[in-house]
Amino acid sequence: MATTQEICKTLVEKVDDCLATGVVDLNTGMMMGVHHTVPYFTQAYLDAVAAAAVEMFRGKNVRRVEELLGNQRGEDIKDSFEEVFISSPKTFHFMMVLPDKGAVVVMVTKKTTNQGLGWAALRNNIDGIRATLP
Repeated sequence: MATTQEICKTLVEKVDDCLATGVVDLNTGMMMGVHHTVPYFTQAYLDAVAAAAVEMFRGKNVRRVEELLGNQRGEDIKDSFEEVFISSPKTFHFMMVLPDKGAVVVMVTKKTTNQGLGWAALRNNIDGIRATLP
């Protein structure tokens, strides 16, 4: 069976203009696997990206919105964000939560990547990533 690291590497190699793929533990913020081709992605940089991903999905402002929405609907809403897409000046960030594993997969590409193909690649590999996680 492939490792998380190997599947991250496969995504970087097979997705056109993919720069990096990583898996982040949403409870601890630790990287569970990562592969990238960018020389300035130091460990400190990767740690900051992991922390930002956790904040986007489980941060206090997200929890506050879920609480307010839950109050309006009369139901408990928790961990409701499943996918996030970010377009920055030079890159796309595709992020998908694996709720059963408490993790988020982050794939960063250049803007030349077709968004539909980026999502398709991530979705096609998500079960392989899931299988590598505890």
